[in-house]
Amino acid sequence: MRKPASKKRSVAIPSAAGDDESARGRLLGAATRLFCKDGINATGIDAIINEAGTAKTTLYKLFGSKTNLVHAVLETEGKQWREWFIDSIETGGGSAQTKLARIFPALKSWFGEERFYGCPFINAVAEHDKDQKQFRAIAMKHKKVVLAHIEKLAGEMGAAEPEVLAHQLALLIDGAIVAAMVSRNPDVADTAGLAAGCLLVPSKLKKPKRASESPQLMAV
Repeated sequence: MRKPASKKRSVAIPSAAGDDESARGRLLGAATRLFCKDGINATGIDAIINEAGTAKTTLYKLFGSKTNLVHAVLETEGKQWREWFIDSIETGGGSAQTKLARIFPALKSWFGEERFYGCPFINAVAEHDKDQKQFRAIAMKHKKVVLAHIEKLAGEMGAAEPEVLAHQLALLIDGAIVAAMVSRNPDVADTAGLAAGCLLVPSKLKKPKRASESPQLMAV
């Protein structure tokens, strides 16, 4: 056996910034799991730091408060979900109508996941005072990005009123998410998809739009 080299090797010492980033990731991961599964109000700070393996002082150092942590979780979850959603309907290419038709099969796949607990934005707004604007504003920001992408595809498809069609599909999406969360049955996505198919029939897309009318927004 060859004798190990006696040359000293330098050992990298984690920086404080690296430690903070690691702790931040663990806290976000722990809070996300607990908020989604148990609810925001039912999840205390102690449960989060126990799950994350950090100190309470670390949580307050990095986020300042539980409310700020909730905001960070929603922003992170929203970004990841939007990327997944858009990728799911865009992958494979095809016409705009083909892409829109992929929405509900993608949702069905999500509904079937073991850790599916519904939409974190719907849940956050639902379990807080309905006059609170903070969570509603974050939820609206998220939904508007999703809606804008659907509306773009609706326009490319030739819909006479892309904005209205996008809101109709958004209502079906939200309804399917809530129904799947309550029933724990991924097949509700199929039913929503059938309803969406009626909206995407080519013969119904070319309805002329009167200049005096502006579309009534049905969902966000």
